[in-house]
Amino acid sequence: MSQSVLPSSAGIAWHSLPAGEALSKIESAETGLATDEAARRLKDVGPNVIQRAKGDSALKLLFRQINDPLIYVLLASAALAMIMGEAIDGSVVLAVVVLNTAIGFVQELRAGKAIEALAGMVPQSATVVRDGQRSVISAADVVPGDVVVLEAGDKIPADARLLSVKNLHVDESALTGESVPVDKQIDAVPEDAGVGDRKNLAFGGTLVTNGNAMAVVVATGGKTELGRISSMLHEATEIETPLTRSMAKVGRVLTIAIVAVALLIVGVALFRGYPPVDAMLAGISLAVAAIPEGLPAIITISLAIGVQRMARRRAVIRKLPAVETLGSTGVICSDKTGTLTRNEMTVRALWTPTAQAAGEMLEVTGVGYAPVGELCRGGAPAGEAPEPVRALLRAGLLCNDARMKREGDTCGIEGDPTEGALVVAAQKLGVDVDATRREHRRVDAVPFSSERQLMATLHEAPGGERVIYMKGAPEAVLGRAAIGDAERAEAMAQVERMAAQGMRVLAVAARPAGRDAATLDEEHLAEGFELLGLEGMIDPPRPEAIDAIKACHEAGITVKMITGDHLATARAIGEQLGLVQVGGRAMNGTEIARLSDEELRAAAASTNVFARVAPEHKLRLVKALQADGKVVAMTGDGVNDAPALKQANIGVAMGITGTAVSKESADVVLTDDNFASIRAAVEEGRRVYDNLVKALAFVLPTNLGEALILLVAVMTFPILGGAPLMPITAVQILWVNLVATVALSLPLAFEAMEKDVMGRPPRDPSEPILSKFVLVRTVIVAVLMTAGAIGLFLYEYFTEVRGGVVSEYAYREAQTAAVTTVVLFQIFYVLNCRSLRDSMLKIGLFSNPWIYVGIAALLALQLCFVYAPFMHTLFGSAPLSLGAWIKSILVAMTILPVMSVERWWRGRRARRAEESERRAAASSAVGGVAGAMAHRGRA
Repeated sequence: MSQSVLPSSAGIAWHSLPAGEALSKIESAETGLATDEAARRLKDVGPNVIQRAKGDSALKLLFRQINDPLIYVLLASAALAMIMGEAIDGSVVLAVVVLNTAIGFVQELRAGKAIEALAGMVPQSATVVRDGQRSVISAADVVPGDVVVLEAGDKIPADARLLSVKNLHVDESALTGESVPVDKQIDAVPEDAGVGDRKNLAFGGTLVTNGNAMAVVVATGGKTELGRISSMLHEATEIETPLTRSMAKVGRVLTIAIVAVALLIVGVALFRGYPPVDAMLAGISLAVAAIPEGLPAIITISLAIGVQRMARRRAVIRKLPAVETLGSTGVICSDKTGTLTRNEMTVRALWTPTAQAAGEMLEVTGVGYAPVGELCRGGAPAGEAPEPVRALLRAGLLCNDARMKREGDTCGIEGDPTEGALVVAAQKLGVDVDATRREHRRVDAVPFSSERQLMATLHEAPGGERVIYMKGAPEAVLGRAAIGDAERAEAMAQVERMAAQGMRVLAVAARPAGRDAATLDEEHLAEGFELLGLEGMIDPPRPEAIDAIKACHEAGITVKMITGDHLATARAIGEQLGLVQVGGRAMNGTEIARLSDEELRAAAASTNVFARVAPEHKLRLVKALQADGKVVAMTGDGVNDAPALKQANIGVAMGITGTAVSKESADVVLTDDNFASIRAAVEEGRRVYDNLVKALAFVLPTNLGEALILLVAVMTFPILGGAPLMPITAVQILWVNLVATVALSLPLAFEAMEKDVMGRPPRDPSEPILSKFVLVRTVIVAVLMTAGAIGLFLYEYFTEVRGGVVSEYAYREAQTAAVTTVVLFQIFYVLNCRSLRDSMLKIGLFSNPWIYVGIAALLALQLCFVYAPFMHTLFGSAPLSLGAWIKSILVAMTILPVMSVERWWRGRRARRAEESERRAAASSAVGGVAGAMAHRGRA
């Protein structure tokens, strides 16, 4: 035997080879490998493990938090302040940096590690044949060429070509998305067959649910399907969120502007005769004033509040930025089974040869495993089921191993979902399940096998007669039925009709076996059966998913279904969900594989249903949509979904059916596996973004206003006794930026949802977060605040001077009045930021009571700032008289009429723009009608 298997086996399509040829190519035998040969191969190919990726170190995570231009400016400011002996100023600035860094560090430290979860899917041990003897070894020691023994309940240790099977069913849902266990067989399949169609392969990490088999291992470790997905996880890149990108751009622009203006103010101060230390302190003060120190905390806490709201709506957020990104989502790529559908097979159609006129099909209402529904004909109730229908249902119930179970108000099934659907259908239409099974005692059974494509059971009827019931693939059952060509053609036409609606169809038949029959053999199953009819079933769409998809479409969000299920089923479900027109276009994985990246971009944009897709197809689809400028949310529950979940802007994993790998790769986990929860999460994401913009519109004018106060002071204020006259100091600025700003901006995160939040298209991810409107409002409010604070400072200070009181106390009192004016400006202004379009009266004075809690808290803190002695020491403040408070309140209230005029002006412009658009549309319509009439006249 070869000592180097891996090079010779690379690239071989094992599923396309006969079992014997595959065994030969891997240089093995049914007696397995020799122990020494297995050892050589293990040394050659390495252990059967999936390599784990190393996550970022704690030091790297920490550096990421401070690797921001604004943070560098703050650190430099703190260092300069300490060098110049201003220890309190420097310490306060440094404390702000430490707090923001800690928040970000803790957030990232919680990030999951998907590769570790993937590696955990590989079983610990495996049963192999070596030296002709069965033995249990560590799964890590399995090598290509090992013959493995598979039994029900085993987790398959590596990818293997099946050599022999006996009623083998494997749950591959985590790998392929197939909703029911796959019936395995050993016959070769076409080379271009997708992963889900390779029925002769057993894949590592999947679970044997029934039967047993022998198989030869053809790939281990990183060469398996799991290993290939692991590689794709490495290749998938985590996309920067729109909010992160926007804030990074804002940070860069602010940094450049702040450094430039700070240097300018230092130069101006020196030119005006400031001492160098005071000039530098003026520059530091301006930098501290212009930087929104509280903004990172505001964003983090606002997102955290969004996380709590989404959790209440069954969407658990694993990564904070995902909250806002959901609001920018333009495309949702959703799995089918369990997300858009109930993951509960349901009989929807019945046909019997004698129960109705030729071509007529009966419908069964009700969905899922709850035994609630009725028989309908042409959409109208058909009353009690006739005897031929009851015979069909009774046979499907008896030739069946599934059982119903009830836990509280929840109905479920034990066993195969397809068989469970037959049991539920029988109970819905009046068949007593338990009594029927007692009265028709099972004597023997032939389990379903891939060779026969059917199952048969022998029963003793109440009169002593014994009957054989059979169910299975229509072709297999009809081939054993004693019917004419015309009846067989009619039955196949009904099969095709059901299949065209995405249903899985089972044919049911029966024949007498005589009183003495005790066992079933091939002779009993050969022929002579009476065809009882057909049962068509489907995993039905969730009603709430249909409504949610409609709401997404109204919000300008495209929904695409990407599933491992068959094309006909996917198209039929897509039609019912409103994703595609009847007979519309759907693509399968084979078609995707043939397209170039450019062709796939066009196909991804125009197609909404994709079936039989492999993991690499999902990854390519997500990348194609992103290349088209879309913000993509991807849902999934299996290992096969993990690379696409990681690549998507928003990965959404299923909390109930999802694997550990999918959950660790995702940003959001749905606790109810329901598409409607995604729609709710998008709605909350849009609300979070709206409220973040409100917070920005509130915070930035304060920073600009403080910077303007300092700039005006340095450029125009007199220098008394060689010292600059400053209306506000660096530590007082930090008081306003952190305490006052945060206390008022955080309540904005609780603002009620705007009425049209799901009635507008998704936000363009390239659109700047600081819109023209926000910038204009920032300048208006900042100038007004600057004028008010400086005016009141000068009034208070020079009133004292004229009264003959020139002291440090008078100076501090004037500064305290200026700070109080800025704080009161913020209080009145935050009321105007509750909605950027509507007045407080329109949105409701008390629709957000937290805003008043914030105002009350800030007033209490400001009273402490003004009157507490320890605050005088820390911040250089001084007590104010009642007259000073009244003047500050009156000055701050000037913001109210100004904002009213600004809102009226914007509303007027918006109405004019809408009227102009309506006129243009009407003109275009009139022109079209006139053109058509003229064309008709010429004709």
